[in-house]
Amino acid sequence: MHIPDGYLGPTTCGFFYAVMVPIWGFASRVAKKTLNLKQVPLLGISAAFCFAIMMFNVPIPGGTTGHAVGGVLVAILLGPWMACIAITVALVMQAFLFGDGGITAIGANCFNMAFVMPFVGYYAYRLISGNAPGDSGRRVTAAAIGAYLGLNASALVTGIEFGLQPLLYHTADGKALYSPYGLGVSVPAMAGEHLLIFGFVEALVTALVLKYIQKQDSSLIHTGK
Repeated sequence: MHIPDGYLGPTTCGFFYAVMVPIWGFASRVAKKTLNLKQVPLLGISAAFCFAIMMFNVPIPGGTTGHAVGGVLVAILLGPWMACIAITVALVMQAFLFGDGGITAIGANCFNMAFVMPFVGYYAYRLISGNAPGDSGRRVTAAAIGAYLGLNASALVTGIEFGLQPLLYHTADGKALYSPYGLGVSVPAMAGEHLLIFGFVEALVTALVLKYIQKQDSSLIHTGK
């Protein structure tokens, strides 16, 4: 799902940087107000977890790559704004140290995976889990569903971004200057593998880790209160 350099036009890259700057700023303010000493090491561990799980990716013809992210799990533990920070740190490190995702596309990658995914997944989880206790099996089921929905929402948005590039940037004779695949190719390519494979991986990992945390210390689960 990582977007490399050269897939998005310069205006598109600039647009997503402009979108993400206030989001990063607000997330930082939320962290200053709500993050307690007990959660600080968990935030670092969460960023490392996302970094590690995103390294296992599979190429997708007509798109980029498919992989799990762990973003909804982090949102469940720390809240979606903290998940935004953790995933952003992981994505920036991957881009600069390993070339996994382009530097010009950091804004777009963060929008897709550090904003869309944790917020969609987290609020789906909150809706399904309701007021269930922290150690309830209902929360595990809700987490799995939220993780599946969050990852696939992110993949869908990424596919749309790719598919719009030939319409936005092309030569006089219609040749694409950046991502060459239209919406009819990029959206099914990105959505298909995540719907059929990686969404279930994301759901399984999220459910298993949350179940383990429930047994160890259910107070670590973010309640939104």
